[in-house]
Order: sequence, then C-alpha cells, then structure tokens
Amino acid sequence: MDVLSDVVSTARTGRPHAALVTRSAPFGRWLPASQAAGFHVVLQGTCWLLPTETEPIALGPGDVAFLPRGSAHGLADAPSTPMSDSSAPLTGIRYGDEEWPTDRRPAAVMLCGAYLLDRSGPHPLLSELPEVVHLPARVGRHPELRAAVDLLGAELRLPPRPGADAALPTLLDLLLLYVLRSWFSEGRSCDDSRTGWVAALHDPSVAAALRAIHADPGRPWTVEELGRQARLSRAAFARRFTQLVGRPPLTYLTWWRLTTAARLLRSCDSPVSTIAQQVGYTSPYAFTHAFKRQYGTPPGAYRNRFTRTIPSGQTPLGPPS
Repeated sequence: MDVLSDVVSTARTGRPHAALVTRSAPFGRWLPASQAAGFHVVLQGTCWLLPTETEPIALGPGDVAFLPRGSAHGLADAPSTPMSDSSAPLTGIRYGDEEWPTDRRPAAVMLCGAYLLDRSGPHPLLSELPEVVHLPARVGRHPELRAAVDLLGAELRLPPRPGADAALPTLLDLLLLYVLRSWFSEGRSCDDSRTGWVAALHDPSVAAALRAIHADPGRPWTVEELGRQARLSRAAFARRFTQLVGRPPLTYLTWWRLTTAARLLRSCDSPVSTIAQQVGYTSPYAFTHAFKRQYGTPPGAYRNRFTRTIPSGQTPLGPPS
C-alpha cells in the first residue's frame, strides 16, 4: 500500500457522515470543535467559512474546505451575519435536498460531512496540515476530486437507492484521499515544502524507504537495508530521512508498527499475540510494553475502548441548521 492510502486507512475509524444542505440568506451557524475531521463543498452559490485562527474564507461553486483537526468554525452567507450555535450534530448519511421557502432563492447548496479519526496517535502527515485546507475550484485542476464531488452530490440528492450503503462510504473515502492528494500535489511548489511530509513524499529516496516500511512493517528492517531501498549510503539516508520525516528511520518504523497494530486492534478480532507478530514483535510482552508506552494503555484495553458504542453526540460536526 502506498504511504498516503496507508495513513488514511489507519487514521480513519467508524463510518463517515455526510449531508446535502441548502441554505437561504441570511444564515449563520457556529460549529463547535469536534473529534471528527470535517469538510464543506459548495455545489451552488456562495458562502463564507469563518475559522477561529485565520481570516474568513470566501467559498464559491466547486470550492472544497477540509478541517483536518475538527476546529470550531462558522458558516454564513456573509462575514457580518450574526452567528448562532448549531444544535444539530451531523450523524450518519442524510439523503435528499432540504427545502427552502418558495419566495427565497438559495444562497448556497453544500455537501457537508465528517470523518472520525483516531486522535490517540495522529500521523505527522496529517498533523502538518493547516487548520483549513482550502482547495479553490480551478478549470482543469484536480479532475478526480471534482468527479468525486459530483458523484457524492448525485447520490445524496435522492432517497437511498440500491447499493447506497456501499457507494456512499466508498465515495467519502475517495473524497478524503483526493483532497489530501490535491493538497500535497499543490504543496510541492510551495516555499515551505523543502522539509516535512510534502518534501518527503516527493523525495525519491525517502519515499522509497517509506513505501518499503509501509509495505512490510513486520520485517526486521535495519538502517542499512532501508538505505539500499533508497539507493543511498547508510549515513546519507539516515540524515535525509530524519531531516524530512522528523524522526530517525528506526524510530519511525517502531512508531508505524504500533500505529498499524492500533488499526488492527480496532478493525479485527485477531488475538493480540497474532497482531504482535504481524507488526514485527516476536514477544507479546515486548509488544504490550511498547504499545502501552505509545498509547498509555495495554492493547486489550485499547481494543475494548473502540468496541463500545459511541454516542452520536460525540461527533458534533454538522451543517448550519
């Protein structure tokens, strides 16, 4: 699996939420901070996204706004519109366009949604993202992202059709991947892309080593072996990897093994000893000790936390209501 796909599949938990929302002016709703990463896509009309840390952002048709840390924010027809708190958290999938009074034209038609993320060990690739990832619509740019938006809008405009339970989560996962791919591809030419994950994913040597680690985290990798994957000497590879990724190669390897183990604990019922071997630990005791050091809890207790039913109110990211 490539690095970006691996990061997303490991970070995501549960099923995503989404709705198609129509609003007539004036409207203004304040959305509280959430454990979920949210997104808003404008299909028709215009609106303003009001972050807490940056200036208001004008959104037009085709614009995508992604909030990777679930930061509190507002949505309004204008920055000056008074805001009221949202009392309706977005949970599940809501089909069908909401109606508006017949004597008022809609100010905005939006796709709004949220992805549940495991915040206990966020990948630095996601941590480097800004509070708001804004991808303006541009002719000829990011065609895959535009196609995913069109398909999502088409699915949500009508009542559920055969296959909707399979189509919607898949389309929402595609949307998340295309948002991240678009952001990192644009970041390649930014002035600040000489270090960090934008640079790491586009550096042939470091990217080759990352692909090797992600393809087989259980293998007993050494710095020298990873350097051969990168086609660099041991010292040159270790220096470049640490500079771009922010951690030495084997430190990242250990962290990724335990991050992968956390995903397996959430998503399958394999015994802890089996998962330990799968991510490169021959001793369940050593695995438990390392896992507890990273996550603050033993593997079994971590798994139990994710098998409980999560109340819907714990994912309070929704559209303005």
